[in-house]
Amino acid sequence: MNHKLIAACAALLFGCGIKANAALPELDPPETEAGTPLLDRDLFFGNPQIAGGKLSPDGRFISFMKPYHGIMNVWVKEFAEPFDQARPLTDSERPLRGYTWTEDGKFILFVKDSGGDENMNLFAVDPAAKPEPGKETPPSRNLTPMEDVTAQTMHASQNNPDLLWIGLNDRDKAWHDLYQLEISTGDLKLVYQNDDRITGYEFDWDDNLRLLSRTDPAGNTTLLRKDGDDLVPIYETSVTENAGVSGWDAKNENFYLVTNKGELDLLTLYTINPDTKQAELLESDPEQAVDFGRLRLDRNTREIISTSYTDDKTCYYWRDKTWEANYKFLQQKFPGREIAFQSSTNDYSKFLIAVHGDKYAAEAWYFDAEKRELIHQYTPRPELKEVEEYLAPMQSIRYASSDGLEIPAYLTVPAGVEAKNLPVVVLVHGGPKGPRDSWGYSATVQFLANRGYAVLQPNFRASGGYGKKFLNAGDLQWGKLMQDDITWGVKHLIAEGIADKDRVAIMGGSYGGYATLAGLAFTPDLYACGVDIVGPSNIFTLLDSIPPYWESGRAFLYGMVGDPSTEEGKQRIRDASPLFSAEKISRPLLIIQGANDPRVKQAEADQIAIALRDRGHKVSYLLADDEGHGFAKPVNRMAMYAEIEAFLAGQIGGRYQEEMPDDVAERLEQLRVDVSQVSYEPTEE
Repeated sequence: MNHKLIAACAALLFGCGIKANAALPELDPPETEAGTPLLDRDLFFGNPQIAGGKLSPDGRFISFMKPYHGIMNVWVKEFAEPFDQARPLTDSERPLRGYTWTEDGKFILFVKDSGGDENMNLFAVDPAAKPEPGKETPPSRNLTPMEDVTAQTMHASQNNPDLLWIGLNDRDKAWHDLYQLEISTGDLKLVYQNDDRITGYEFDWDDNLRLLSRTDPAGNTTLLRKDGDDLVPIYETSVTENAGVSGWDAKNENFYLVTNKGELDLLTLYTINPDTKQAELLESDPEQAVDFGRLRLDRNTREIISTSYTDDKTCYYWRDKTWEANYKFLQQKFPGREIAFQSSTNDYSKFLIAVHGDKYAAEAWYFDAEKRELIHQYTPRPELKEVEEYLAPMQSIRYASSDGLEIPAYLTVPAGVEAKNLPVVVLVHGGPKGPRDSWGYSATVQFLANRGYAVLQPNFRASGGYGKKFLNAGDLQWGKLMQDDITWGVKHLIAEGIADKDRVAIMGGSYGGYATLAGLAFTPDLYACGVDIVGPSNIFTLLDSIPPYWESGRAFLYGMVGDPSTEEGKQRIRDASPLFSAEKISRPLLIIQGANDPRVKQAEADQIAIALRDRGHKVSYLLADDEGHGFAKPVNRMAMYAEIEAFLAGQIGGRYQEEMPDDVAERLEQLRVDVSQVSYEPTEE
């Protein structure tokens, strides 16, 4: 299976990326014995003042995300102008997921859905255009004005910046046809009608469609060379293998392939000639510890700039001496921090860099590489910067699971507190297959640590980056060995004297929400409580409700949880579904759900709420009618964390901030569900 498809399928339960905003009153916070003040929720989950900055391709402008009527939207200013003279470009009523400049800087492109339903349309706005009469923002054009489609960008031309190639599932909801899009006019031209399960399109430097990926019903993927109208197989991988194209060499003769096919365990970088099919090993992790990470190519010379690998932290291997010198210069300027080249001019002479770390508020700096000049641009959360001395360091740890498999994890202990007999929150990431937790700043982790909790983030088997064996070791292990990897992390902290065994909570979103329910159902004495955020409770209904455009990944999903068309698969799924062990749940549970979630639908929350209610078990339930897979709207997110904070404090004794602004308090009451009124009618097959 190609790595892009794995990422798409892993998105099934991944990604509760949700932002929030509220103007909370200033507090005179109490302090712990160690002297750490109770930091305002808004510092962690309110809207940043400015975020997501990008230089225009010519360096003349800086664009960024900033609240507009309380919602994160795109703004722009000339580089030399102060930020308070920037102009808003978009007026979305829902926080935008991101944006990008076109290659020539004439347009800014962004996508948005409706109420979190993930039916994405692609929009363009001219950053030089004036606002419409009576408005503060210029008009945005919907380049894919269709309902119930998920537009996907496949390729952007450097040679003709007005051209994009996009995928649209307007004809067949399960499969994306390939179109050429002229940005300036919105004209769409069909390039390839997808009648043969194509899951990926790969273009070379000259905008030639050279390779396509096709996935069969068993989940096996074939990379195909395009010869006129013919598609010639050149490389095949099974559903338990991973391969993906990462660009072309300078001569457009060979493509870069990242693969773990056959005897390979770690993802490894090769070059392959599509005509001869000859492969040449280029690079794998020099430490032989983790998968190949990222290949960075120079858009101008087309040569390799760097490769990277992420174990506990990310390590870069530089092939371009100029880039390496720039990176080392920046490391000296910001010791102990991570450096990210966030955007650049097309000639790489000027950069916008992000400086960040586990216990540091991020900063954005302008870097003139020729002059070696650094100019601070903005700090997304300046109020957090003022109190970062109270943030807690994140450390990597290792422990053995029930079968002896070593599990990598991160542990964050509250600042200024001895790591002894602490209340603990186990924070489980989503996915589950492919994503992983990484070192760095996490708003949720720092928020929980500030409230007095040690936070454990286990990269359980099936987490990405640690090799094929580790990745596939999670297959058919939902609720079993995958859950053991979390359980044994708790046991490790108890054995080390770090955790108070009577004050351990489990919490997570997406798959992490499932793991929360599984933890309460399958290890009922281990946790004092759980917080389930958009987590599935019944794997049968989860599989029945997957979006049509995930059809290519169905075999991949069945490989993870079991095939519901077989008796063995049905039994495995039933055993792994917390809903069918609801009678074992005895500890308090908080459920959080978006009504428009297309991945984990409201039925998942309703079913477990009803099952617990009917057994006389108290359950708390928040439901947002304007959210999808996670809470994106600021007031919803602030209300959610206010409830989580109070819930955890009531169960495992941490601190919490009682005060909240009126709009958050009002919205929180609107989100509360009267569980006695919840009903569920199974969908007829």
